[in-house]
Amino acid sequence: MKPVIGVPVNAQLDGNDSLLSIVQMPPGIPVAFVGIGRGDNAGILAIQIMAANNKEMEAKLAFYRKELAAKVEKDALSLLE
Repeated sequence: MKPVIGVPVNAQLDGNDSLLSIVQMPPGIPVAFVGIGRGDNAGILAIQIMAANNKEMEAKLAFYRKELAAKVEKDALSLLE
């Protein structure tokens, strides 16, 4: 069995119909889901799952997150200028 990650798409009803179809799976069928239209977060979640048993992936993910944090900080500082 492999994990399932649902990515609701913003097609109709602002993606809420897609979101509901993912979260209403029957008992015994667990599905992780990310925000509407956030395929990028689905990829990151998949990497997090695989990194649980892979130190190299874990290190790369940690580096990526540090880069994201630095970008957020830089963007926040630019708002103050």
